[in-house]
Amino acid sequence: MAAILIYSDKTKLAFELLNAAQLIGKNTDLTIKAVSINNDEQAEELAAKGAETYKIINPELNLADTGAMASALLQTAEKLDADIVLLSSNRRGKELAGRLAQVFKAGCLTDVKSMQTENGRIECVRNVLGGATVAIQEIISDKKVIAISPKAFPAAADEVGGTINEYVVNIIPSGIKLIETRAKAGDSVDIEAAEILVVVGQGVESQESLPAIMEIAKNLGGEVACSKPVATDKKWFGEERILGLSGKICKPDLAIILGVSGQVQFTVGIRDAKTIVSINNDEKAYMNQMADYVLIADIKEVLPELQKAIG
Repeated sequence: MAAILIYSDKTKLAFELLNAAQLIGKNTDLTIKAVSINNDEQAEELAAKGAETYKIINPELNLADTGAMASALLQTAEKLDADIVLLSSNRRGKELAGRLAQVFKAGCLTDVKSMQTENGRIECVRNVLGGATVAIQEIISDKKVIAISPKAFPAAADEVGGTINEYVVNIIPSGIKLIETRAKAGDSVDIEAAEILVVVGQGVESQESLPAIMEIAKNLGGEVACSKPVATDKKWFGEERILGLSGKICKPDLAIILGVSGQVQFTVGIRDAKTIVSINNDEKAYMNQMADYVLIADIKEVLPELQKAIG
């Protein structure tokens, strides 16, 4: 029977892909199968979600070698008769999606934020034209590779009936030799996972305001993010905290936006937040039009009041 295959090296994102696959499977005869690569714990957790899981253990298969990873997924998809492969649309997943689509001879869409199925068709919603608008697009080829944005779907619920099957793939050298790996310098924060974000824009004029902003985010149980110029020009934060097309697409429950004008390259990264609060001294800033709540004020004066109110 034809199948949908899901894979992500991040277990949390794999759970979201499983939910997305279940949405597709409801209106089709496709079965759902999951792949875990060099991760015993992930295989067990996917099985606990009710997934038919195929565990690949091969020390020669390195996650950083996307060519070899694409080859492994191609072999798995062909063996399991999967014409649809769902991947996570994070940085590694997007590269893998393109490589897999090429060898799989499939159509490919990345950064998919929602899906709907109708008469066997899978309609994908994604940002286009640099985030200026949203389009509904469909892959018309028989084979499909779809990379889904983090948090586009909730994690799948636990279900009984999951299985773990060991699977062997032939690793074809890609011509790339991994010499060593080093941890990237900078923040290790994951702003995509944060339920609350306090976002620093260029309207925050002084670096002396940052300790107060960090304290506010901490007391709210959230994280600090920023617009691109704050990281790349001012060098106040690492690139891991950038929101927007050049950074992360986030869907927090609450986003407090400090001094951001609201260019489309930024707003595409935060417009799906459940609640947006904009604090800005420019009443004409486009960010204010997107916000649920707006405070026109000097940020330096607002920060002490926020610290008092939040504790």
